[in-house]
This record gives sequence, C-alpha cells and structure tokens, in this order.
Amino acid sequence: MTEANLPALIEQMLQPGFYPHAVIEPIQLIQTHVSYVLLTGDYVYKLKKPVNFGFLDYSTLEKRLHFCHEELRLNQRGAGELYLQVLPITLRSEQYQLGGTEEVVEYALQMHQFPQDALFSELFTQGKLNEMHLQELGRVVAEYHSKAQTNDYIRSFGEVSQVRLAINENYEQTLKYIGGPQTQQQFTETKAYTEKFFTQRPELFANRVTNNYIRECHGDLHLRNIAIWHDKIMLFDCIEFNEPFRCVDVMYDVAFTVMDIEAKGRKDLGNAFLNAYVEQTGDWEGLQVLPLYLSRQAYVRAKVTSFLLDDPNVPAEVKAAAAKTASAYYHQAWQYTKPKQGQVILMSGLSGSGKSTTARYLARQLGAVHLRSDAVRKHLAGIPLLERGGEEIYTPEMTQRTYDRLLTLGITLANQGWRVILDAKYDRQHLRQNVIAQATQHQLPLQIIHCTAPLEVLQERLVNRTGDIADATADLLVSQLNQAEPFTGKEQPYIKILDTTQPQEPQLQDLI
Repeated sequence: MTEANLPALIEQMLQPGFYPHAVIEPIQLIQTHVSYVLLTGDYVYKLKKPVNFGFLDYSTLEKRLHFCHEELRLNQRGAGELYLQVLPITLRSEQYQLGGTEEVVEYALQMHQFPQDALFSELFTQGKLNEMHLQELGRVVAEYHSKAQTNDYIRSFGEVSQVRLAINENYEQTLKYIGGPQTQQQFTETKAYTEKFFTQRPELFANRVTNNYIRECHGDLHLRNIAIWHDKIMLFDCIEFNEPFRCVDVMYDVAFTVMDIEAKGRKDLGNAFLNAYVEQTGDWEGLQVLPLYLSRQAYVRAKVTSFLLDDPNVPAEVKAAAAKTASAYYHQAWQYTKPKQGQVILMSGLSGSGKSTTARYLARQLGAVHLRSDAVRKHLAGIPLLERGGEEIYTPEMTQRTYDRLLTLGITLANQGWRVILDAKYDRQHLRQNVIAQATQHQLPLQIIHCTAPLEVLQERLVNRTGDIADATADLLVSQLNQAEPFTGKEQPYIKILDTTQPQEPQLQDLI
C-alpha cells in the first residue's frame, strides 16, 4: 500500500501536529497485514486494521478495542515497561485526534519506542548476538513461563486432539505448494512423522497436561519479538488474538526460538538457549516433545511465506525470494522429523577439573543436552539453582537420587535420538558401571571423558569460581581425591583423558 491510498487517519498520524508531544521527523510507518505501526521518536502507536482472517478478527471497532486491551494486558508479562496505554482516537470536523470528547472512531496502543538495533534479530544480523545473550534469554523465558497462567480451560488446549488439529491444518493449507517450494517426499514424510507421534506417544501429551506445562504462553517467540531495552531482555508482541496460538505447551515457545536461530545457521546459539532454559526449569522431560514443535514452527514459517506466492500485488522478484525462503523452511521442518542416533557422554573428574566447561563446549558442538548434577540435585531438593545447598542435599541418599535421575533422564533422551552429556564427578565405580550397563542394554554409544588438572589448579579454580550453581569449595578436594575410585579394565575402552590445562578443541576433535 502506498502513502497515496492510506486511510485518512493514518495520513494525519504521519503529520507531527497530530501528536501532543515532540516527534522525530519523518514519522515512520511500518505495516503488516493486520496493523499500522507509527514510530514517532519516544513513542510508538499501533492500530489494528479492520480485517478478519478467521484465526484473527479485528473487523469491528468493538473487537479492535478488546484486542488492544488484551495486547496491553498480556504483554505486561514480558515487556511491561514498553506497553503504556490504549488511547481513543476521535473525529471532529474531519480532524482526528488522540483522546478528545467526540465520537471514538479508532483505538491506538501506545508504547515506548526503542532502537531497532535492540532487537535480537538485528543484533544477530550485526554479529553481536552471543552465547551470554542466549543463556540469559533461557533464564528469562523460564521465569516468564513459571509465572504464566494455567487452569483447566488452558490445559484443555494440550489435549492430543487440539494439538493435532492445529498441525493438520498446516498440511491442508500447503497442499497446493507441493511441486513448488514444497516437495512431495517432504510433505508425505513430515505428515507421517506427526501422525505417528500422536498415535504412538499419547502418554507424553497427557503428562504435559497433568504436570501443568500447558500455559498461557507467548505464542510467537522468535528473534524479532525479543529486545534488550534498558539492559533488560523484553519479550514483546505476544499472540493476543487467538487462544489456541498462545495456550500451548511451554516447549512450543521454546521451539519457536530454537527453530528461528537454527534457521539462521547458528545451532550453537540455539543449544545455549535450550540448555539454559531446561536447566532453569528442570523440564528435561519436555525435550521429548520438542522435535514435534520444532517441525511445526518451521512448517508454519514455510506456510506463511508460501502465501506471498498467491498475492497478485507482490512483485516477481519478491515472490522468487519468498519461494526460496519457504523451500528452506519446508526442508527444515522435514529435517526435524528424521531419526537421530542418541549417545551418552559421561563426564568424570574432581570439582574444578573443568567438567562443566568441557561439557558446555561439547554440547554446543554436538547439539547435546547438558545435564549437570548440581542442577538436578537442586531441582530434586526444591531450592533455587543459585542458592547454596545445606548438608541435607549432600547426604548419600540425596546423592544416589541425583545420580539415579541423571541416568534415567540420560537414557530416556538418548533413546529418542538426543546426545546427552551427564556432567557429574562420577568418582565411584558403581555409578559409572550403572551407566555402562544401561547404555549397553539400550545399544547406545557411550563415551567417558575424564577431566584432569594439577591439584593447585583445581584449588585456584574453585577459589575463583563465582556466579555458578555448583557449591563445591577448595577444602573438599583432598577428601574427593581420597575417595575417588580408579577406572576398571572394563571401563578403559570408553575413556578419554582430557588435560584441561591445555586447549580442549584439539583433544576433542575426534568426538565432534
């Protein structure tokens, strides 16, 4: 739409005199298929277009008012500082104004404006988005989900029939793109995967409902809807117009972010986000449904991009680019459904030996789940990860529970194609042999990485350790050293000794 055929209201909103505050000229207009967004400098004004797409209905003034208030309400959760108020727009003598006492003809949502280069998508493009950002995002999203509402009505959206309906709708709406950006093989196999998943794994969905993982989530958590403002990560522009799109499994939100990062070719950053999120929430079981949602999110992006091919107003070169983009998303959705070989990697070594640093490096390289005993133990004890644990969480019984849970999670996820790193001291033979026995029974590849460093290095690392969830201190090293049991002949074939005072990459080259 050119400025020549903009509605009269938008034409006036592009004029500085419309606003009761100073503006930066020229006022910028951003359009989507459902909204007008005007950037004035300090403030943004967002108006909903009078459209009805079935899944979204802004066709009447009353509905637009309702959804403006819903957008304001729902976005308080992730970006309350950005969202200010809903303002009426009135008309008098062909002049529109914000507020006023005349008849209300439209509503605008007022927000603080932030620089576009604060968006995660822009930071990524500029090469400034790093692992620290993604780890912090994992913690922010975990906190967001912990506070998200759930009840019987919201949980009902997690039933297999509901999840299946939304996914099958995507297949129906993309039939006509087979032979174009979509291939018949990819379509058939992606659809067969989801059908099989729903048929064979109903207990997974039931468990997600029972354990309150179906919540009123964000619903559209890609990098363009995440920003850093005033040194704080904001999750904004959540789905306000459609309950089934936001009353979802928390892994639906997580999948959107991971898929978006992976589509941009940075699986390592997706892994940093994912591991930070599941470590914070303790929802490692949720990784069992993640591939389904990863495929779904890529497929939706493919579908929406494909719709541009049907629009007669879209130029040919834009359509060509859209076809290429859609094709990549269809392929990504298909790739997520492919069977993968699970693996168990067992870390071993004293506190301060570099196990977690090595495990983190491997996780990024391999796309592995990084299971830290410190996190598992604190989740079992019900204490915050950064809170120091008392003696009661380090009893022999609690230690056994921790290692049992590590092993159960590790084998469960590896059986479903995940590479899993079990990050703990594993200083006792029976603990290591339990893992070997289970991996052998389930025919899973196993690797033991034993991290070593001189005692004085271990002590220095532990003295200087800050901001970590591990509680171990330097005074424990001597007792750990005395209690550690040597590797048996049966364990030797699995072991790789790693000197963590030397660069890790060349030592681990054969594992990556």
